[in-house]
Amino acid sequence: MEVQMPATYLTDRQIGERYNVHHLTPRRWLKTDPTFPRPIRLTPGCTRWKLSDIEAWETAKANFA
Repeated sequence: MEVQMPATYLTDRQIGERYNVHHLTPRRWLKTDPTFPRPIRLTPGCTRWKLSDIEAWETAKANFA
């Protein structure tokens, strides 16, 4: 039997820290980069990005460069 790990979610601040950019930059990337992952709305005032989606985006960007 395969055990699935729960998904890890990141805030915009955590993404900013990950890439050493301002915490609002991921919101700008949503508007300017069609390949940037879309966040998941957990509640009306709470959006998060799945870490696996961010990692897949990183890999795609690295392979394209």
